Amino acid sequence: MIADLTETIVKILFIFSINVGFYSPILGWVERKQSALMQDRVGANRANIFNFKIIGLFHPIADAVKVLTKEDFIPDGADKFFHTLAPFLSLTPAIVTFAVIPFGGSYELWGHPVKLVIADLDVGMLFIFAFASISTYGVVLGGWSSNNNWSLLGGLRASAQMLSYEVAMGLTLIGVFMVYGSLRLTDIGLIQEDFFRWGIFMQPLGFVLFFTCAIAENKRAPFDQPEAESELVAGYFTEYSSMKFVMFWMGEFIEIVTISGIVTTLFFGAWHLPFVTDKMLLDLFAAAGPNGAAVLAILVNVAVFFAKVSFFIWLMMTIRWTLPRFRYDQVMRLGWKMLLPLALINIFITGIVLLV
Repeated sequence: MIADLTETIVKILFIFSINVGFYSPILGWVERKQSALMQDRVGANRANIFNFKIIGLFHPIADAVKVLTKEDFIPDGADKFFHTLAPFLSLTPAIVTFAVIPFGGSYELWGHPVKLVIADLDVGMLFIFAFASISTYGVVLGGWSSNNNWSLLGGLRASAQMLSYEVAMGLTLIGVFMVYGSLRLTDIGLIQEDFFRWGIFMQPLGFVLFFTCAIAENKRAPFDQPEAESELVAGYFTEYSSMKFVMFWMGEFIEIVTISGIVTTLFFGAWHLPFVTDKMLLDLFAAAGPNGAAVLAILVNVAVFFAKVSFFIWLMMTIRWTLPRFRYDQVMRLGWKMLLPLALINIFITGIVLLV
């Protein structure tokens, strides 16, 4: 009992530190630096410690110090309770949903079985969809409670867009569940130990549809209509400052990590290297003893998983700075008239193939 509790606490601390302590601040720097490189600019390069700049990596620290000293402003006429609650509703689901995403396989350390997932639920993807939908309320409440017309319009856009794409996003994964016969993400990851059973080969159309829907659900360009700086100032969080503003910002970045983790698990072999099974890794490190081999295999699998996650983060950043923002009617048309029918067609074709 104590060993299980300790294992769970360690996994929670690890995922929390990776998402909130590493990816969240570093993605702010990546967003600035990658956009600068793509636009032939220098990017973040001013913050320094003893004249050491390290290609702008001190900027996340400088941003954190600056934000902590800013005034937490609530505009006149705003609903203070919901204005304060909204950022929490946007940030918390982004963090919690990673609990069911496996970042490694199953191992035995000193006679104790270890699974590299915080909560191995048999309805893992349903859990993700349920919690991810809560962030919609945070965005809507943030826009409504600010007593600002532009914020309200941004919140309305966000609610329509996020709810619309949740329908298509859920249907795009039905084919994956049909192929693998499970909603448990650890089961799907284990099946993909065989390289030729990776989701990208089994459901190529499903991958394209899901990845597109996930970007739209996260309100990232070219689907950033709820923010649309040239139209709505900053959209639903126009009237936010200090840590509340950062919570919206962190929620968006952590959602990028979560989306990358889901895509990696469902379509790109989870924690597996191509043509390398967990048993092959344990045999490779057999000289280190059973426990040493398990530890080394864990390190390799975790590194492989987060390397894949980092690749998809880079891909989403590249898309964000490559494509121009769609018009709002184009966003809605894409979701309802193109992605949704294609998702239904994909389910139909998958069913026929499985039946045959």
